[in-house]
Amino acid sequence: MQRSMRTALLGATAAAVAASAGVFTLHSATAQATEPADAPEPAAALAIPAPGGEHAVGTTQLHLVDEARADVWVPERDRELMVTMWYPTDETDGATAPYMTADEGALFGAQLQVPGDLIASVETNAITGAEPLADDGTLPLVMLSPGFSFPRATLTGIAEELASHGYAVAAVGHAYEAPISFPDGRTTECLTCTEDLDADALVPNRAEDLSFVLDELTGDDAAWEDGGVIDEDRIAVGGHSIGGASSHRVMAADDRFDAGFNLDGTFFALDRHKFDRPFMMIGAEDHGRPGADKTWTKAWKHLDGWKRWITVDGTGHSSMTDLGPLAEQAGLNEFELDGFRADDLSRAYLTAFVDEHLRGDDRPILDGPDEAWPEVEFHNP
Repeated sequence: MQRSMRTALLGATAAAVAASAGVFTLHSATAQATEPADAPEPAAALAIPAPGGEHAVGTTQLHLVDEARADVWVPERDRELMVTMWYPTDETDGATAPYMTADEGALFGAQLQVPGDLIASVETNAITGAEPLADDGTLPLVMLSPGFSFPRATLTGIAEELASHGYAVAAVGHAYEAPISFPDGRTTECLTCTEDLDADALVPNRAEDLSFVLDELTGDDAAWEDGGVIDEDRIAVGGHSIGGASSHRVMAADDRFDAGFNLDGTFFALDRHKFDRPFMMIGAEDHGRPGADKTWTKAWKHLDGWKRWITVDGTGHSSMTDLGPLAEQAGLNEFELDGFRADDLSRAYLTAFVDEHLRGDDRPILDGPDEAWPEVEFHNP
């Protein structure tokens, strides 16, 4: 079981080649843990590393339905999404949010070939339902889109980090593209997790999802009761894998997004229109190097503003998501770079990116090689 976890979790085999597009190999049977009579004491629960900003973090969830758009995967239903919000708060007492539901954990665990309760029980740092620490309209917003087949929870560490530095963060769960639990008790499966997935159809649909969520989070009738804290003039979007490709796509279509980033995602359905807003590409050691993925070269040429192309030595496709530190804790990190180090690096560079482009703060680590981060390589093909 452990070998299967390593392979699916971190993309160390041919599954990782597909994973550069955000596609993980699925397994038909849910992995079940069996304990012999002399089983050792269970290990400590896995945990998301604590955020490093000055603020505590609150969180809540939103169920959004786009009544003007039929779901492309299940046309008889309106498109519906789950969104997790994170934000700064001054509340430090209260229950921390679950990482994901038991049903989501069971389905995602089966995909990774690990017990579902191992995934669902991951400890987080954000207080459920805490009051935002903000005056109206002062929080820049960062929207996140996860990798294909990945629950939005897998970007929790990045989201909590950004929130602790004073950002509102919204991670979008795209229906039927990962396990998602809804408030009425339903948990939908990843219906699109098939070998004949049309990624060029999925990416534009995700871009529509992201624009719709932004519609719902802003304006006079925001779906989030605390939506008034968001600064509608300072918005970034980014994601892992196909979520990164979708972030580029929505920036080309929707100029409300001021900056964007892609964590190791192939640019499926690449929009050839140029835009001059900041965009950063961070790739894993193999996939992110110039020449490894022709879509990165094409995307780079169509970026007319501030841009960075970075690779991180010793990493795999999902090292800079929560799977980096979680695999390290479980003793299953197969990559050269320590999973906690990969997590620290992703937090540092993404926080610097939004600080520079949403707040106007100068962040020198974005200018070129930094002796504090020797694993980072800058490219200008």
